[in-house]
Amino acid sequence: MTPQPWMPGDGDPAAKRHAPATQRNRDAIAAVLAGWLPAPGTVLEVASGSGEHVVHFASVFPALDWQPSDPDPAGLTSIAAYRAEAGLANVAPPLALDASAPEWPVDRADAVLCVNMVHISPWEATLGLFAGAARLLALGAPLILYGPYIEPDVPTAPSNLAFDTSLRARSPGWGLRDTDAVKDAATDAGFTFAERRAMPANNLMLLFRRT
Repeated sequence: MTPQPWMPGDGDPAAKRHAPATQRNRDAIAAVLAGWLPAPGTVLEVASGSGEHVVHFASVFPALDWQPSDPDPAGLTSIAAYRAEAGLANVAPPLALDASAPEWPVDRADAVLCVNMVHISPWEATLGLFAGAARLLALGAPLILYGPYIEPDVPTAPSNLAFDTSLRARSPGWGLRDTDAVKDAATDAGFTFAERRAMPANNLMLLFRRT
């Protein structure tokens, strides 16, 4: 059965979910990750969603071990289905992980990756992401974010403004975040902002390092 397109919160019970944007952005993301990820080690992906990204990245970076996670039981089912289909030895079974929780079911990682969560979750999830990553990462290790943001003094694309409006209509706690607010939260949690990379379709990749 072909997975149906979905967004977090849709409640789709299908075993495999499909996020159409993953097919369009995964290669561009991987190209940036090639310069930002450590050579060996474990990458924790927070909010893995459908699981499509993690199996793709695991195939591109076979020297890294990939740990997917998600707070949604249906998401975990989808991740497990993609993992089984891919048959990659470097993808671990998905963990139930809520970024905003004070404790995570993992005690270390060499990098943390979070794609398209910050705008489709309450702000508390972003604060929890930085706090949790700070507990896991060694000094200098990367925390990498991808998604649409609002940047001070940079015109926001009309498509992103429309997307922001639609997100806030779905949930008042959702919406595109100001990059200055994200950087301030990172600083408070013990991270230094290291690099910004403009991506296709008006998205950004943001690199933070544990300090």
